[in-house]
Amino acid sequence: MSGFDIATLSATLIAIVFFGVWKTRNDQKLDEFLKGSSNKWGAIGLSVMATQASAITFLSTPGLAYDSGMAFVQNYFGMPLALILIAVVFVPMYYKLELCSVYEFLEHRFDSKTRTLGSIIFLIQRGFSAGITIYAPSIILTSVLGWNMNATVVGVGLAVVIYTVTGGSHAVSLTHKYQMSVILTGMAIAFGIVVYKISGHASFSENLTIAGSLGRLNVVDFSFDIDKRYTLWSGLLGGFFLSLSYFGTDQSQAQRYMSGQSVRDSRLGLMFNALLKVPMQFMILLLGVLVFVFYQWEKPPATFLPDSMVQKIVATETDAYRNLEGEFDVVFDRQRIALADYVDAVRSGDEASVEEVRARVETSGQEIRDARTNLKDHIADMAGEASMKDSDYVFIHFILNELPVGLIGLLVAVILCAAMSSTASELSALATISTVDFYQRYINKRSDDAHTKLISRIFTAIWGGLAILFALFASMVESLIEAVNIVGSLFYGTVLGLFLAAFFIKRVRANAAFVAALIAQVTVLVVYLTDFVEIGYLWYNLIACFLVIVLSLLLQSVIGGKKANV
Repeated sequence: MSGFDIATLSATLIAIVFFGVWKTRNDQKLDEFLKGSSNKWGAIGLSVMATQASAITFLSTPGLAYDSGMAFVQNYFGMPLALILIAVVFVPMYYKLELCSVYEFLEHRFDSKTRTLGSIIFLIQRGFSAGITIYAPSIILTSVLGWNMNATVVGVGLAVVIYTVTGGSHAVSLTHKYQMSVILTGMAIAFGIVVYKISGHASFSENLTIAGSLGRLNVVDFSFDIDKRYTLWSGLLGGFFLSLSYFGTDQSQAQRYMSGQSVRDSRLGLMFNALLKVPMQFMILLLGVLVFVFYQWEKPPATFLPDSMVQKIVATETDAYRNLEGEFDVVFDRQRIALADYVDAVRSGDEASVEEVRARVETSGQEIRDARTNLKDHIADMAGEASMKDSDYVFIHFILNELPVGLIGLLVAVILCAAMSSTASELSALATISTVDFYQRYINKRSDDAHTKLISRIFTAIWGGLAILFALFASMVESLIEAVNIVGSLFYGTVLGLFLAAFFIKRVRANAAFVAALIAQVTVLVVYLTDFVEIGYLWYNLIACFLVIVLSLLLQSVIGGKKANV
């Protein structure tokens, strides 16, 4: 990056961090530190969005669209309905009980062991996810500065820990709205630039037609095949249950809207996301598709991985490598000719020519994918890597090589702002649950506010350290955006089943619910880890939730339990 880009990046991040620390410099009340101060609906809406929109959203999602198209947007089709249900049912109850931890509700309704089970499941899956959200921005700094990946992971993790320990949940809420302003502005600029660059080759609609011909505008899949990851039905059903659990029972999200000034403000903040989240994800995926089209006109690299990760190949190019690179050049030139002919055919209005050239475009598109795959496999073999997935590097490569000076720093700041916002929310929530549900519940029930805040800061540091450890192994996972959703889907359904049973099935009591949740969680993990059956990961949310509800009803007559409290 240029000196001006580094200055832009540094000024943006320092301003946001300084603001959060300065605004919370005075001693806060314990309640503000653990779950944030009273916010209006706009601040809640942006904070909820910022918590979910991690660096992974803006780093990995465009790369996912580059690789496989728009199908991932179906994951979010069930979200608006889930947010409406949460606003109507969950929010009033949380306010009525004046909760700091959402899992306190499980103790009110069932008993302490059920609350503890819900808290433990949250700590496991959110702690792992926090590691992935630290790893994502480390990819950026490795690409930009050429640092060692592990050293970068540790450095980024420590920076986020310091930021969160200093300000607590209050600082997290205050900075979210400014971080989201930077994020949305930067992504809009990136979208405009890629549209401008491809418009020199063809019109916007013609470029979209090319994307469709190459299989990148697959927005909706009506297939009933359950082993497909993204279909309309998995998005509506599995996505509904994933969103219902994430927004309704995940402390990192509930903490954002539980800090509202009123039930009305919390509800409006959630409706803000119900209206805007799906369009935002659609536009981010479309950005990735447009980057894909750009690299159909302009030659892409053999791999989007940074040079620092493939230095062995750069230093010792083999004859095999040069031959594969030559083959790639040949098929790329053939594809550019096919694309130009396709645009001419579309403009001429000759349907027969359009169909004939479209077949050439599709054939050349497959040839260039095969050529790049051969090149990447060769690089992986020579570098001693079993697998080198480069989709997470696509967008950052485009930023570094195609954006003008100044905007590069802004776009890198966008992704790092997203990392700061989501990771800070996660660490804050992990610390709150550890403090409220475990330390205050089982170790020291009578600690004063100052002592409790100290303990919360210590837990923040501990969870930050564990997240860094998880991040060091994140390179072993699939696409980052998919990895986060897979982890959530393996655990969210069980917790959601407990909450739905608590809200809607009054005859189910503590022991039945607890045993049903244990069975459901073990079943989902066994099925996933043993590949007993091949299903899309979103379905695990529905399966675990269904198992908890059905098993708790069946077990109730056998196990029994104390009378429901609410």
